[in-house]
Amino acid sequence: MKNLFLLVSFFLCIENYSQATKPFPANIVFSNGLMATSKNSQDAKTNYDTWKINFVEPCTNGRYRVKFDNSWQTVSEGIAYGMLLSAYSADKILFDGLWLYYKDNVNGNGVMNWRINGCSGTDGANGATDAELDAAFALIVADYQWGSTGTINYKNDAKTLITAIKNYEIEANTFVLKPGDAFGRSQITNPSYFSPAYYRAFGNFTNDSAFWNQVATKSYTVINNNLTVNNAVGGLVSDWCDASGNYSSQANYANQGKLYSYDAARTPWRIAVDYVWYGNADAKTYAKKSSDFVRVNLGGSANIKDGYNQNGTVTGQWHNATFVDAFACAAMAGENQVHLDASYDDLKNLNEPNSYFNHTLKTLYSFLLTGNFYLPPSTTLSNDDFDIEELTVTLYPNPSTDKFTVLAPENSLIAVFSPQGNLISEQKASSENTEINLGNHSSGLYLIKITNGTQNIIKKVILK
Repeated sequence: MKNLFLLVSFFLCIENYSQATKPFPANIVFSNGLMATSKNSQDAKTNYDTWKINFVEPCTNGRYRVKFDNSWQTVSEGIAYGMLLSAYSADKILFDGLWLYYKDNVNGNGVMNWRINGCSGTDGANGATDAELDAAFALIVADYQWGSTGTINYKNDAKTLITAIKNYEIEANTFVLKPGDAFGRSQITNPSYFSPAYYRAFGNFTNDSAFWNQVATKSYTVINNNLTVNNAVGGLVSDWCDASGNYSSQANYANQGKLYSYDAARTPWRIAVDYVWYGNADAKTYAKKSSDFVRVNLGGSANIKDGYNQNGTVTGQWHNATFVDAFACAAMAGENQVHLDASYDDLKNLNEPNSYFNHTLKTLYSFLLTGNFYLPPSTTLSNDDFDIEELTVTLYPNPSTDKFTVLAPENSLIAVFSPQGNLISEQKASSENTEINLGNHSSGLYLIKITNGTQNIIKKVILK
């Protein structure tokens, strides 16, 4: 029996390495917020295919880079965006190549130098924190998709990068997100980098929730400070600010970082993720403000321009995906189905295939809007649960159409988690054989957590 169990485990590991746990499209229906009536994962796939053709370039030794606005350059932000897209698309070859490129170009703190000339050669030293955040979360998705028993240990790499972010890109004792490992603190930060949904996931994945929850809380404090002290309309945060929300004297950027411009424009997307994944109340409040600004103040998505003062007066002139699509994500929390549907259609009809920033963000946002930018179940359970293999536990049949049996020690606690990571049942085994019936649930991959004393094991079952 032991040899059979080891053999089955071996083949499961091989399957996890070679095939994605959740092939594209995932088509998740989020339990929080609205989803567009006309959402279609084919829209996201079309955007991804165009992005890949126009901006991905092979280097050597299996490395890939993402072409920047200046096509001979690559920025860490672009690599991280590409890692997110390829992980959710189950595009393992591209994901691995992007991550290897990232690692080829790290500095002494273990974060990627922010700008590289082509396939090699640092042109901008030290990290940009948004890239680290996106790359670390993409590694978590990769661990969920393919496991970490192959050439790249995604799980360990994710933990290592999360530790680097904690040590070098969070201000000690204040929990303010620094914009890079080599600059910024309470004196200057960037609200569009704030990713509270990731922080919650990092906390669960590394068993460090107390720390990361405080980083999430501080993000909302800074955002609300910025909106309040500058009398902002809706959710129009400034590109840069200090921790008190005031404009930073260190913001040597366009317009001194005072506008809702190409940095700040990403904020509604990042905050909307915290609402649709976790149902966070602060996220909903902010996202609804952003959505209502477009719906009420502007009269709809078609009137969005690429820049605003915080008082709501327009500074931009272009109607593009960077701004339209982020506001569309905010509309998922805006409680107005008609407005969300119109925003989605506006996004779909925008066509900027040769614009690195606009098309890349359009693709990311379309993944969220169609349910293909989701929270892996491995971030809702403690990461240690996935490391313990001592218990002799079997479940069969697998795949199943409705019922399956768990063979586990008597008095074990058996918990079942949905593909979205939600706990749907929990029971104590009264014998070594426990039947679970998922006949009333949709098809997908479910996680079964078996706890016996201090030991835990996670098994996967596929419901057809």
